Amino acid sequence: MARIIAIANQKGGVGKTTTAINLAACIAAAEHKTLLVDTDPQANATSGSGIENELEGDTMYECIIGARVASDVILQTQMPFFSIIPSHINLVGVEVELVQAENREYKMKELLGPVKNRFEYIIIDCPPSLGLLTLNALTAADSVLIPVQCEYYALEGLSKLLNTINIVKKHYNPALDIEGVLLTMYDSHLRLSKQIVDEVQKYFGSKVFTTIIARNVRLSEAPSFGQPIILYDAVSTGAQNYMKLANEILTNHHKTVV
Repeated sequence: MARIIAIANQKGGVGKTTTAINLAACIAAAEHKTLLVDTDPQANATSGSGIENELEGDTMYECIIGARVASDVILQTQMPFFSIIPSHINLVGVEVELVQAENREYKMKELLGPVKNRFEYIIIDCPPSLGLLTLNALTAADSVLIPVQCEYYALEGLSKLLNTINIVKKHYNPALDIEGVLLTMYDSHLRLSKQIVDEVQKYFGSKVFTTIIARNVRLSEAPSFGQPIILYDAVSTGAQNYMKLANEILTNHHKTVV
């Protein structure tokens, strides 16, 4: 049975999609069957995993509105243990379409249920908002991974996200846990980066991952080639950082590490 990890932060540009793609790819590289679920209408996790965006009719959108089941739309990426449910710009309208729907917060949980036993890990890339799609992801997930960038205002808005997590726990998913807080875009030359690390560690304590994702040019280039960093440049700092994160998560769940 898969462990479902939602990657969420309503702030854009914190490395959420980069983390979703590369964590999924690195867990898959350790030969654990992994499904990446792209719930962001921008579909960056889809294209960044090497999947064409012109997939109208067989995407997360059709699953959420009940026109398709998850097993119909799962695609294999270029890596053997790495599959994806692609997104589409049509997802933009889903909040309006589901406004009258019964149990609308449980749509994602319902659609992932039948495929959970096919995977060991399901990683959900959430949109940069606290709307219905993120609410669905948190209701479906076992845990939430929160990326925080090492820049000014890093902690701004986090109280809103933590408040949403508490609401989800109270009303929809009592078992929801915080997988961890991941520091991203770290620049060892900047004093500010080090200050943010201290601040986040003070705030979240043991919930902060030991792994820190450094700023890395190769990491930001990889999506435009439709490849996770371990395929694009396996010896880069970015690849090493995400392999380390995958190992940390696998170790926490007592799985075999690479």
